[in-house]
This record gives sequence, C-alpha cells and structure tokens, in this order.
Amino acid sequence: MNFQEAQDYLDSLQQHKVKLGLEAMEGFLDKVSRPDKKLRCVHIAGTNGKGSVSVNIVSMLGKAGYKIGLFTSPHLSSVRERFRINDLFISEQDFARLATRVRDVLGDEKITYFEFTTALALLWFEEMQVDLVVLETGLGGRLDATNVVIPLVSVITNVSMDHEAYLGNDLRAISFEKAGIIKAQVPLVTGVDDDVSREVVSEGCRQIDAPMYLLGRDFTAEDDGEHGWCWRGNSSQLLYSYTDLRCGMRGDYQRSNSSLAIAVLALLAELGFSCSEENVRQGLADVHWPGRLEYLAVQGAEEQTLHYLIDGAHNPAGVQSLLRTLSKEYSYTRLIVLWGAMEDKDLRQTVGPIAEMASVLVLTKPQGDRAADPSMLLDVLPEPQQQRCHTITDTKEALHFVQQQATSDDLIVIAGSLYLIGEMRNYLVGGLV
Repeated sequence: MNFQEAQDYLDSLQQHKVKLGLEAMEGFLDKVSRPDKKLRCVHIAGTNGKGSVSVNIVSMLGKAGYKIGLFTSPHLSSVRERFRINDLFISEQDFARLATRVRDVLGDEKITYFEFTTALALLWFEEMQVDLVVLETGLGGRLDATNVVIPLVSVITNVSMDHEAYLGNDLRAISFEKAGIIKAQVPLVTGVDDDVSREVVSEGCRQIDAPMYLLGRDFTAEDDGEHGWCWRGNSSQLLYSYTDLRCGMRGDYQRSNSSLAIAVLALLAELGFSCSEENVRQGLADVHWPGRLEYLAVQGAEEQTLHYLIDGAHNPAGVQSLLRTLSKEYSYTRLIVLWGAMEDKDLRQTVGPIAEMASVLVLTKPQGDRAADPSMLLDVLPEPQQQRCHTITDTKEALHFVQQQATSDDLIVIAGSLYLIGEMRNYLVGGLV
C-alpha cells in the first residue's frame, strides 16, 4: 500500500469505535516476535494530562541526547502525529510499509483502529532502535491495547469522570480500570486526588508490591520567585531538587504534569537514563503540545488579528481547568466560544459551565459517528443561555460565523473535542505534518 491506501485501510477499521480487551493485540504480537518485549517503556494512563506528561518526558530526555519514541492519541490532522521519535513524525513511506506488514500478518483477522496503530507503533519503535518508548493509553488502562507492555515506570496522572459508557458509572469503577496498568514491582508515579481514586490506586500497588510515588507526598511543586517554580523529591528514590523551572505550556495545572514527568526521570536515572538539571529546565521550557491550551494569533478579515485559544477540554475536569486558565491568564472584551463534542460525554457539565462565561456561544458538530448534534448540546442549557447560542452544524461555516462576530479585542475559544480542534486548527494554521 502507498500512504493514501494505508490511511484508507486504517479508516475502514472505524476510528471512532471502541473495543476493549487484549486478546487481539496479544495474538498479533505473537506473530511478529513480540516487539513489546524488546522495548523499554514508560506507560501512561489517566483521565487528563497524559499527553502533557508524555511530551515533557520526551522533551527532557531528548535534550539529554536520547532517542525517545512517543505514541499518543488521538491525532489532530494526520494519523502520522501519533508516532514520533523526539520531534520527528513517522514518514509516509514508513507508515505505509508497516501498515502493509500489519495488514498482511492479520490476513482475514480484524482488529480495531487503535489496536492497529498500537501494533504499528511497536513495530516502528523496535525497527528504529529507540532508547525508550513513552506509551500513552487510549482508553482506560486494564483492557487498553497498550497494556501488553511491562514498563520501567508506570504513570497514572489523575482520575475523574469520563468515558462512563466504557469504564463505569462511578469514580471507583473508572479508577479500577486506570489502575489496571499497575504491574508487579514496577514503580508507579501518580497525581491522583485524595478521594476514592487514591484508595483504589494505592490498594492496587499494595496488592502486587508496586512502589507508589505520589505528587504532594513523595515529591512537590512549589512557587519559586515571581514566575518560576521548584520541584523537590521527598523520598530516598527521588533525592533531587530543581529550582527556577518554567513550563512551556499554558495552564497552572501544567506544574502537576511537569512534576509527574520529573519524578519519572528521577526513577529512570536509577536505570541509566541520566538527565542534567539544564536538560530538565530546558526540556520543560521548550515543550509544545498543539491543541492543548494553545494560543494562536491569526490575521482575519480587514487585516485585523484575531486571538484564539484552542483546547481539547472534553470532560468536566478538563473544562474546569480551561475556565481557571481563562480567569487567571487572559484578558479580553468578549469571550466567543465555538464548541463541539462527542455525544457520550457529560454534556451538561462541560458545555454548561463554558456557556456561563461566553458572550457568544456557537455549537457545531465535529467529524465522527459519535459526534453530538448541536441541538443535543443546546438542549442541556437553560433557557437564558440558549438565547445567546447559535447552532451551525457545518464546522467551517461555524468558524466563519465566529470570525465575523469577533474583533481583535475578543478571545475566541475553540474546545469540546480534540476532533473539533484538529479540524479548526487545520483551517487556521494548517496541519502539523
């Protein structure tokens, strides 16, 4: 297959469908000599922050000269974004060649889109002889296709309500699924809150003798001067401290994500991955994660510059983080919001809070079978908020409408789904690859 044929074949596997379980992955990997067993990995799960922790690790170790593979999902504009080595995305040629290999090995056997991309990633990283792979779960953890690996370090960023249709209807059930990535005697770094999620994760570690390193207990992030912050380890395995740190990404919660990444590096240091203080500092400062609280200034009509904040916030915790960032870090005359979401999300607790802040709210429909119709979003809002809403199903028309409404003194927020972010970012500044 060439690249386009490989993309078409992959799309035929129904990107937006979910099937949990490890049998298909285990069966495929057995047929290709188990590349997962030959790779050294960091495995990352959590409701929010997985990507941010991942790119921080890659950036810091990259500064130290290591060749780090990164597998994340979903992508914004091209499937190639899911596969990186340091700052280099997989080439079209390598993607097509490995996709052909996966298809041929499978024969008549069918696997999901995510299983296919996970298999391709493991084959590519083995072929490229990377020093370490940072592997992000797609959904949950226990039955996620990535959970075939035995990592050097595991990470659970946090646990909050999301994907209830697949992971369970309460925090305990969702925490149990995330905790499924914990492996016997493999250290776990986590930022779970002091609630039932911490109980579940702590018990999961205790049962299989996995050391647990907790943000706020075993390592901390504290203010250090006007803009900087410092990281301190408080346990014998984390006897490091760093001062005058800066996060390259916006949002006060990025300190927590960066802190988890530094803790991972401290544990990896015992396994031979050395990283200097300057590597840490520069790696954090230079990291960039498109579509996550990403600020864009784009020239619009009549040569005026329009200001955008695009963010993948799609669950209640993510929306609250977005709202805090808007309150603390931005000033504007009007907040104009373009919102689209998947129908299996908690629509009332996501679009509802942002609607309270918006001067203008435009509801649209991202691509994909699971996308919510704008009328569904409108129905969850109280009558007063509905009065200042506009429903425009076509995303390009919706963006054009928003641009007509805005001036250079306003802030346009685009959020609700990474699928929407991918479409809109492509319109505004083009794709990443």
